[in-house]
Amino acid sequence: MFTRISTSAAVLALMAGSALAQQTDITIGMVLEPPNLDPTGGAAAAIDEVVYANVFEGLTRYTQDGSIAPALAQSWEVSEDGTVYTFMLRDGVSFHDGSAMTAEDVVFTLDRARAEDSTNAQKALFAGIETVEAVDDSTVRVTLSGPDGAFPVKMAWGDAVIVAPESAETNATNPVGTGPFRFSDWVQGDRVELVRNDDYWGEPAALTEATFKFIADPTAAFAAMMAEDVDAFPNFPAPETMAQFETDARFKLILGSTEGETILSMNNKTDTLSDIRVRQAISHAINRQDIIDGAMFGFGTPIGTHFAPHHPDYVDLTGQSAYDPERAVQLLEEAGASDLTLSLKLPPPTYARRGGEIIAAQLREVGIDTEIENLEWAQWLETVFRGKDFDLTIVSHTEPLDINIYARPEYYFQYDNPEFQALMADIEAETDAAARSEMYRQAQRTIADDYVNGYLFQLAKTGVANARIEGMWENAPTQANDLTGVRWTE
Repeated sequence: MFTRISTSAAVLALMAGSALAQQTDITIGMVLEPPNLDPTGGAAAAIDEVVYANVFEGLTRYTQDGSIAPALAQSWEVSEDGTVYTFMLRDGVSFHDGSAMTAEDVVFTLDRARAEDSTNAQKALFAGIETVEAVDDSTVRVTLSGPDGAFPVKMAWGDAVIVAPESAETNATNPVGTGPFRFSDWVQGDRVELVRNDDYWGEPAALTEATFKFIADPTAAFAAMMAEDVDAFPNFPAPETMAQFETDARFKLILGSTEGETILSMNNKTDTLSDIRVRQAISHAINRQDIIDGAMFGFGTPIGTHFAPHHPDYVDLTGQSAYDPERAVQLLEEAGASDLTLSLKLPPPTYARRGGEIIAAQLREVGIDTEIENLEWAQWLETVFRGKDFDLTIVSHTEPLDINIYARPEYYFQYDNPEFQALMADIEAETDAAARSEMYRQAQRTIADDYVNGYLFQLAKTGVANARIEGMWENAPTQANDLTGVRWTE
């Protein structure tokens, strides 16, 4: 009897282990529901969080470390003057409705995105295109109005995914792409369901089904994870509860960074802040770690310039503006700027409101008082962003590779450096990858040397997942829940 029970138990254990190892469905938690499912016709990040790389693909694509890889274009060539890109498309690619993806679909997509009546949220990505031609079914020639070394990066955005003329108008509710997953169902207010595309041109996904479940309330999100009703929550909305998951063997934390450079923006045109010594003093008065701990529950990566730490070209310049209150006081004395009172206008996010209180206390220690004004987003956009009526503010800039905003003197922090503007123009025109990398490093050093803003931290990507899930992105170089490499382990 004893032997029979032991044998049966062993068999059951093996069967259970096999069943666990074979799990191929997943439920992903998301805070926001997308307004539609067409990344070429909407600005909401939640659209890409569902469909980027899963349902739709572009000529190129972002990888987890922020680099650009081939996607529907297996390779490309650039003319010597940098104005003509010739893309060689992959063979055997089909849309989910069975129709072949050819060069004509690329022509249609790019012409549609740059058309006068285009509803593409990032129409500027396509502004430099003069013509798009199908050389043959598998070759596309794009001629630009000027050299643009960043063109392959622009083609990796979700707004540049390739769509077919037959389904373009209905992609908002019934998306038809070329990716490893097909759209299955959308229960509005609750979930979107995808199924594996068994006719995918590339390596098939390990998952056969994926459900994106919308849970906006942080308490409900915590309960859903704890009950294992949700398998993973890549952007978990309650970071204050992360410690509870960390001590629970059922879960693992997936921590990384986003494209969100969180900065203490300074108005470089005011009488006081036009003095670099004052801006430098403010930068040295800030203890980044205190802000990360107090406002973000410890989640965030310190930065010393406006560039994502996960990007291959990132330069760590945090030491240049290290916390040094004595140096801050000395700089203020040199500038003759004692007894300062500056406005600190804060938008709604908790990183801004909580962080603002901490920064106000730190500035007070070196002799700078602040008048805090809490604004709603509409007020912040009107007063700070458009009206430039502020001294200091805190905001996270979430667009990828957006250091070029420092080349716009009219931008809200009003930094006007002709040499930097020329450097950005050179980067735009440079087609050699190594040369562009060095230029980006120089750009980071330039704005750090000028102490344009107080650089605080890269907004964290705080995720929670079942401990048996592997392959989820730690970082977010673009706003996506890429499931192409996700799988369950034993």
